[in-house]
Formats: sequence, structure tokens, C-alpha cells
Amino acid sequence: MMNHNLSTFYDVQQLLKKFGFIIYFKDKNDMYEMMEQEIHSLFQYKLISKDEYLKSRLIINQRRNE
Repeated sequence: MMNHNLSTFYDVQQLLKKFGFIIYFKDKNDMYEMMEQEIHSLFQYKLISKDEYLKSRLIINQRRNE
């Protein structure tokens, strides 16, 4: 398990891309929801660390609330 440096929304997108997920929806809320679901799955299967999971959720939520 590699630890990825996550500080921006782009970093979260790149993390997902490394696992084959390219998520884009016209509706931004749908996109954020799908990203959260995929991040959760990666964490459940121990493909990302708890720290990466929490940082990703935080970044997605910050973007959602902008």
C-alpha cells in the first residue's frame, strides 16, 4: 500500500485513476457521491490507508461545499 500525497481535488482524482476509476458526471453532486463510494470501496479492500481515505473524504466534501 503506497501512501499518496493528497492535498487537492485533482490528487483525489489521480488516486482514483490509479485504480482505474475515471469519474465524471454532468451533475457535480452525483460525481462527488460516486467518488466517495469508490474511495470507500478502496478503503474497505485495504487498497488505501485510513489517512488517505479520511483526507479524500475531506477534500471531496470541501469541493462539494464550495
